[in-house]
Amino acid sequence: MSDIRFTLIGIVFIFVGFLILGIFGQDHYNFAIQAKEFGDCYKFMDGKQVEVSCSDAMQERAAFFGLVITLIGVGIFFIIKGVYGKWDQDVKPQDKVGPDSSFPI
Repeated sequence: MSDIRFTLIGIVFIFVGFLILGIFGQDHYNFAIQAKEFGDCYKFMDGKQVEVSCSDAMQERAAFFGLVITLIGVGIFFIIKGVYGKWDQDVKPQDKVGPDSSFPI
């Protein structure tokens, strides 16, 4: 696979990780505040509050952030793989330009 493709795949993974964090992260952040400040955790659905276990909410929070960190980590891996790729080392002799090339001047 081309090195530029690895770089683009890495950018997509990082973007998706931050996008998921931005869209769904607020609920998990609210559970952390509720657990720390009040000791009781509530989920708000359809204008009603439903009490949930804070330990379960913290486990869901850890799993969510694990997913996000995994996506961003995979993206960083692909970007590094793309940057340290072979780039110009695999140029075929018939595609070279300059002295001793197959293109006439």
